[in-house]
Amino acid sequence: MLIVTSNDIPGKQFEVLGLVQGSTVQTVNALRDIGAGLKNLVGGELKKYNEMMAKSRDLALSRMTEQAQGMGADAVIAMRYASSELSEGAAEMMAYGTAVKFM
Repeated sequence: MLIVTSNDIPGKQFEVLGLVQGSTVQTVNALRDIGAGLKNLVGGELKKYNEMMAKSRDLALSRMTEQAQGMGADAVIAMRYASSELSEGAAEMMAYGTAVKFM
């Protein structure tokens, strides 16, 4: 499945099938969250949060791709990620775009 962030694909004509999206909500365990709080005091990278967000992006992208495949799409254009904090230590990640079929 071709996935691009642009609104078109050079040399390709396509029919728009519609919006596709995938999302997930992820958390880190409480002990790691306490460790992250301590890290805020001294500064530095929050590796467990980075891992959590990378896993979230992969899962949201996979779910979006599955939805596009189910619609018979050849590609997804204008793909974007969005995230939001639902509570301390929990975040939603969404991948969305426009499913298209080549003509």
